[in-house]
Amino acid sequence: MLKTILKSQRKTPAGIAMVLIAASTLTACGEGFRDSFRSQRYKETFDGVYYKAKSQKVAKEERDHFTVTVSRVGQGLSGARQAGAHEATKYCIKEYGTSKIDWVVAPDSESVIPVDDKIQLEGYCRP
Repeated sequence: MLKTILKSQRKTPAGIAMVLIAASTLTACGEGFRDSFRSQRYKETFDGVYYKAKSQKVAKEERDHFTVTVSRVGQGLSGARQAGAHEATKYCIKEYGTSKIDWVVAPDSESVIPVDDKIQLEGYCRP
């Protein structure tokens, strides 16, 4: 049917341009378009639970020195420690391109005690 319609229509530059615009618009609906929404739907889980983790540099001059705060520790301390280590690794990779970390307060440290349903880790990225 489409073939018949295309044959019956005159092939004008405006008609050809419309077909090209429609085709290019449809190609924009591929994986790249869906990936832009994936971060809102997909959340990293540890021990099957989502933990909110945030990393930040300690001082503007020393971006290698960072802290990580993990919330919702009441869901499980083990998963929260894993989420903190993961967030620290992401921070160092983003800032320095390496995952090497010298910990001040490590995720597996006995001094990590939840306060107000949060834990805080601290370390230095080592390139």
